[in-house]
Amino acid sequence: MELRDSVAVVTGGGAGIGAALCRKLRGEGARVAVLDSNTEAARSVAGAVQGMAVGVDVSDEIKLCAAIREVENQWGAIDVFVSNAGVAFADAAEAAAQTENQHWRRSLDVNLMAHVYAARALLPGMLQRGGGCLVNIASAAGLLSQIGAAAYSASKHAAVGFAESLAISYADRGIQVAVVCPQYVATDLIDSLDRRLIEAVGGEVLSAEKTAERIVAGIRAKRFLILPHPEVAGFFRRKAEDYDAWIAAMGALKSRAGIDGA
Repeated sequence: MELRDSVAVVTGGGAGIGAALCRKLRGEGARVAVLDSNTEAARSVAGAVQGMAVGVDVSDEIKLCAAIREVENQWGAIDVFVSNAGVAFADAAEAAAQTENQHWRRSLDVNLMAHVYAARALLPGMLQRGGGCLVNIASAAGLLSQIGAAAYSASKHAAVGFAESLAISYADRGIQVAVVCPQYVATDLIDSLDRRLIEAVGGEVLSAEKTAERIVAGIRAKRFLILPHPEVAGFFRRKAEDYDAWIAAMGALKSRAGIDGA
């Protein structure tokens, strides 16, 4: 994918991996539109990358479509769309059912349906032009699982499955699809549960900048599955080879990390 002079959009671009991606894409010569529910954060990043900012909740299809049109009206066709916005909630056995349901709905709305809405809005134009790139940021939890975060894991598995469907359906029509499955990245989404798991299992916590660098390298190489943490491929392979052993190992990890069941 040629990034120089392209029009790129990054959702959740106001912080973390999203902000690092905005900076990296700008460094590659792209014009970058920063979409975020925090409008001030989006403006701050957009100012740093000489881009444009749009405040939007990506879980609202009408508002997301309006944000896409705003970018297109100002800059023309979107070449690269990075669906990066995400939310995470830990399981909580003591939480009220209504709170748990809200977490499930929000997880699916942001971590899955926002990807669906973006593809729905962008594919007709991309297909007409014969090209375009959709990058869906999922998580290693979408290939493996995140202990103590059922809604997050399920929504990220769904995001991986949706990206697979996009690639199968449209790769032969000029649409480049990538799904990104990072493990632990030093952002505000890392919580106390994550830190306990990191301590129990070890592994590298990447900076947002290094993660963005590896994502852009994957886009350039036209890889479907982009793994900023290469070791995830080995974990995924072992899971596929012996699912029962994998479940047992994850249960043992849960105990080592001192995580109670939900």
